[in-house]
Amino acid sequence: MSFKVSRRIAALLLAATIVPSIAAAAPLDAQQTAQILKLAKAQTPAMNKAALQVWNFAEVGYQEQRSSAVLQAQLKAAGFTVTPGVAGMPTAFVASYRNGDGPVIGILAEFDALPGLAQKAEPVQAPIAGQLAGHGCGHNLFGAASVSAAITVRNWMAAQGVKGEIRVFGAPAEEGGSGKVYLVRDGLFKDVDVALHWHPGNSNNASQGPSLANISGKFRFHGASAHAAGAPDRGRSALDGAQIMTTAVEFLREHVPDGTRIHYVITNGGKAPNVVPDFAEVYLYVRNGDPQIVKDVWARVIKAAEGAALATGTTTDNEITGGVYSLLPNETLMKAMDESLRAVPITPWSDTERAFATKMVESFDRKPATMDPTAIETATFKRTGGIGGSTDVSDISWTVPTVGLSTMTFVPGTPGHSWQATAAAGSPIGLKGAETAAETLALTAGRLLLDREIVAAAKEEFMKARGEDFVYKAMVGDRQPPLDYRKDSKGSE
Repeated sequence: MSFKVSRRIAALLLAATIVPSIAAAAPLDAQQTAQILKLAKAQTPAMNKAALQVWNFAEVGYQEQRSSAVLQAQLKAAGFTVTPGVAGMPTAFVASYRNGDGPVIGILAEFDALPGLAQKAEPVQAPIAGQLAGHGCGHNLFGAASVSAAITVRNWMAAQGVKGEIRVFGAPAEEGGSGKVYLVRDGLFKDVDVALHWHPGNSNNASQGPSLANISGKFRFHGASAHAAGAPDRGRSALDGAQIMTTAVEFLREHVPDGTRIHYVITNGGKAPNVVPDFAEVYLYVRNGDPQIVKDVWARVIKAAEGAALATGTTTDNEITGGVYSLLPNETLMKAMDESLRAVPITPWSDTERAFATKMVESFDRKPATMDPTAIETATFKRTGGIGGSTDVSDISWTVPTVGLSTMTFVPGTPGHSWQATAAAGSPIGLKGAETAAETLALTAGRLLLDREIVAAAKEEFMKARGEDFVYKAMVGDRQPPLDYRKDSKGSE
């Protein structure tokens, strides 16, 4: 974002009144809907196979070689032209199927796992020995369902002579690596008319609202090692610097704008208690709904690190590893997505799956009110008031009109980034939710390819909300993708 105008843009967003009489998107007719759903059902076995392969690979951001290869292979076999390694990211790709002139509909696909969440597909906590990561956000389902939806639409376009293009963006490292930011920064969305995405969740819901902007990065302290008992006066503890920095950040929390979130871990604090650490590292996030506030608070965190280094006789440097905007929602597209979701015949859980869910609920501190996988929540629209998370989809949403949905891939009540989420993402419950998502995305893409008025209305709303003078500037600046962000500077995972 051009930060000099970001506060004015924020004010425009607060004041923006999108015409309330936006008509609901015209649905596909019954025959077209049935055609797409039939083709989608035919893709389900391949989708399930890919989702479980990626779940088993459990590869973290920018290291998803096998996961990316599985999805690329599916698309190539289906007749897509696949370009791997785009935007300086070896595991990123773009896959395209074009059938003459028409709208370009993008579908986003993620596939990175989270460190520390290796878990068997069981309703009780059962870590997988020797495995370092797990799909605690369900991105194995995300990528597989998005690819399945794209192949479905491609087959429908070819069979029915529908004009336009379906384009899949294989986006690595959503979890803190901001992979999609580099796709946007390299101009890969310039000719896209609408971008579609989805995310695993606790309910079936096409509601749209903003997320939190963030900057994430690593603060490194460098000191001098010495014998902690024999010559402590010769040492300068990098760990002391890291701890004083994090203490300063704790005091900073009282004096930042409401809605700001700061969280961190010490990823390296030394190797042995009897050696004064000469290196330490803090991995930290700052979030807020306003990107300018994020930038301002980040600058204050840097000052805290510099003060800590001065106090401990160490030196410090920092590296921004990720940074994303807040999501710009689109009400026109929400209505189209909601209608598509309601046209999908959602498969209920079997007795075995319901028993799995019932057992898992025993581990929750809050019990869900209901566990009906066929229920669809009312779609609501909110332009301001960010939710607790961040996503690199946000940068796309400031570039082209963007819409997503959530489906019930987790047992209701599941906390995000948990062993329970990992277990469900590798289970039939997760696969059934992914099937709902794939069918909804396919129906929405089909509708947008046929109805140019919806696309035009979405673009008009998008331009009003974004502002005429908006200039995209990535929160990560001009740095290259941080392909090693899941490692500390010493090379350790």
